[in-house]
Amino acid sequence: MRRRMHLAAAVLCVALVLPLAAAAAGKATTVAPATPLAPPNVTAAMAKGGCKAFAALIAASPDAASTYASAAGGGMTVFCPSDDAVAAFAPRYKNLTADSKASLLLFHAVPVYYSPGSLKSNNGVMNTLATDGAAKNYNFTLQNEGNVVTIKTGASGAVARVKATVLDADPVAVYAVDRVVEPVELFKPAPSPTPAPAPAPAADAPKTGKGAHARHRAAPVVADAPGPDADDAPPADKKKGSKKSSAAGAPCSRWFAAALAAVAVASTLA
Repeated sequence: MRRRMHLAAAVLCVALVLPLAAAAAGKATTVAPATPLAPPNVTAAMAKGGCKAFAALIAASPDAASTYASAAGGGMTVFCPSDDAVAAFAPRYKNLTADSKASLLLFHAVPVYYSPGSLKSNNGVMNTLATDGAAKNYNFTLQNEGNVVTIKTGASGAVARVKATVLDADPVAVYAVDRVVEPVELFKPAPSPTPAPAPAPAADAPKTGKGAHARHRAAPVVADAPGPDADDAPPADKKKGSKKSSAAGAPCSRWFAAALAAVAVASTLA
């Protein structure tokens, strides 16, 4: 009888202890939900990747800094100009208002995460963090030519080229570009290239027909007509001969006259 009572007591203890042990084991093996990772520090990544000057401009603009921080959690791709590009653009940047500076900084990021592979497979117009959904402004054109990715706007004839991947950590990607991207909302559109003047028409070649020969042929020289006495005049050679003959015969005539005079004088004296 006592053995049965002890056995019943033991079974009751086991029945009470097992559920408690199971509950304790379940609590011990339960894993707490993972805490979501914070988005990466975008400006810090820029500074390490050769875009320190651009990161400093974002930090100095409260509107731009807050927008970058909030957009990082939902996905963002940033195109940060290199330090050399920012230095070259600094004089123009200083002339902008605070709102325009913030718009320019936000213009360099799109609210979508693009990995390096997906970036090279996209072409076309992209909205930016500065885009107003109603106005559809502040956008640029992304183009791919082989492995070269470029960004172009209507405000500049030059394009910005992606030079390196600074950060690729889903949901944020940062790429370094070689120039500041200018929106047409802040800068005048680039003038269209002036077409080259049309070549002047070639001059007509001179005609070689009979009429042309007749126009360019020299006029014939007309000899003077002979005077009325020209036929009677002796040739020049005869004139010279007659002068010589008359000149040679003149002394003979004088001697002959002198001889006749001498004869006459002699006859008179006789």
